[in-house]
Amino acid sequence: MATVEASGSDGKGQGVETPVTYYRLEEVAKRNSSKDIWLVIHGRVYDITRFLNEHPGGEEVLLEQAGADASESFEDVGHSSDAREMLKQYYIGDVHPNDLKPESGSKEPSKNNTCKSCWSYWIFPIIGAILLGFLYRYYYTSESKSS
Repeated sequence: MATVEASGSDGKGQGVETPVTYYRLEEVAKRNSSKDIWLVIHGRVYDITRFLNEHPGGEEVLLEQAGADASESFEDVGHSSDAREMLKQYYIGDVHPNDLKPESGSKEPSKNNTCKSCWSYWIFPIIGAILLGFLYRYYYTSESKSS
């Protein structure tokens, strides 16, 4: 764990020194029980021990993610803006920069949520359906001509 002073802004243009505590992923991984549970979401570390019994999805869901990066699971569920706001009260620090993966280094979920390869999931079934239609039509029309 390391604490670093990071300069921020209070919205009035004046610089304010805000302490940021960095945690190594090894330390987060040790906090994986119902008595002490930490999660990483988008490069930020949250101590959600107090929230365990209040979680609408049940404590089991959180315990499955305990001590790990839960960013993908958090986004997959589709948490509301209220849930994201509530998350702020459990924030205790950031993941140490050396432990961040390039794709998980962002502090906020990606705003560009478009799927660049989603078309490939639909193109093959569509082409297959068209081919089957042509084959059926060819077979059906050739049978009716021979009768």
